[in-house]
Amino acid sequence: MSRRRAVITGLGVVAPTGIGVSEHWERSLAGATMISRVEGSPIKLAGQVEGFREEEFVDSKLRVQTDRWTWFAMAATQLALADAAFDPARESPSDLSVVTAGGSGGNAFGQREIQALWSRGPRSVSAYQSIGWFYAASSGQLSIRHQLKGACGVLVADAAGGIDALREAARLVRRGTEGVLTGGTEAPLSPYALACQAGEETVSRESDPARAYRPFAPDANGYVPAEGGAILLVEERESALGRGAPSVYAEIAGTASTHDAHHITDAAPDPRQYARAMREAIARAGLRPDDIGVVFADGAGTPERDALEVVALTEVFGSRAVPVTVPKTMTGRLCSGGAALDLAWAALALADQVIPPTVNAGAEVGGLDLVREARTVSGLSAALVVARGSGGFNSAAVLTAV
Repeated sequence: MSRRRAVITGLGVVAPTGIGVSEHWERSLAGATMISRVEGSPIKLAGQVEGFREEEFVDSKLRVQTDRWTWFAMAATQLALADAAFDPARESPSDLSVVTAGGSGGNAFGQREIQALWSRGPRSVSAYQSIGWFYAASSGQLSIRHQLKGACGVLVADAAGGIDALREAARLVRRGTEGVLTGGTEAPLSPYALACQAGEETVSRESDPARAYRPFAPDANGYVPAEGGAILLVEERESALGRGAPSVYAEIAGTASTHDAHHITDAAPDPRQYARAMREAIARAGLRPDDIGVVFADGAGTPERDALEVVALTEVFGSRAVPVTVPKTMTGRLCSGGAALDLAWAALALADQVIPPTVNAGAEVGGLDLVREARTVSGLSAALVVARGSGGFNSAAVLTAV
């Protein structure tokens, strides 16, 4: 029996770069900076999803039970299913799953209810407090809405979580599941969430969007937080082709995850485990480093962590100047939604043979071939997406053209 192959057939994007694939991709290729001012916060800038109307995707009864990050997930899922022309109601519920990445959870919901508790007492707290903030809320709500009764869950690994969720989705498909919704969204811009991030040394204090988040620049000064993310539909390749899926963007060829085992927040002094994740993902895809046409880098945005990433890339790719891009310079870092959005960018790059740019970059570091403008590449067949999470998480995924 032939091996089951996991492919991405649907993309749903809700991000600062746009709502839906078309708007997102158009702005991405134009190199639009979608980072804007945050009022009343010690953090001056963030990547914000403008024009999002939750009532278009979530009914009023459910809105009072859930947080903005779950609204994003439900909207992105609806867009991904439409993009793939996939109707869960036509499938056996036990053959469908959802695995998302979670991080900050429903922080605005939680803040509102805690404020109610201390100002008006326990009876004023919503009955939905116990589920609205929970980091598994989005997976649970998607499972209920679309009747996904296969293996469902959530993976938590900070910014690396989206790749870990994709790995589990691919594994489920290869073991017999027909369709898996995966990815992640975040809404970490509530006053409480911003206050939590304001104490981090790695957050940017800049007030100029063009200078706030500049990975690999000599004067990089930190990251900019952002909201949004992406949901992807993963199917078995032959099943997708057999039902006439409009697009098969990319195949999930190989994934890997490692951990630094160094410190609860600080980066390890060397990137050996990060490089190992890259090498293992490439090897599991049955490829060599020379086969990779582009790297979607983590791009932490601080000189120390960016330098470590350059060392890791050099260790894996040697003297070869592999094209490297950090398109989330347009949006900011989306915590658990970041890797999911990078995977969507990579899938679109393979499908359209265009690499989205890194914007506002400074001088190149370590001889990187940093993609500064949208670059058309003939024969782009494999992309490496990498991510690091606070606490030492490292994850990598290889997507290949179909």
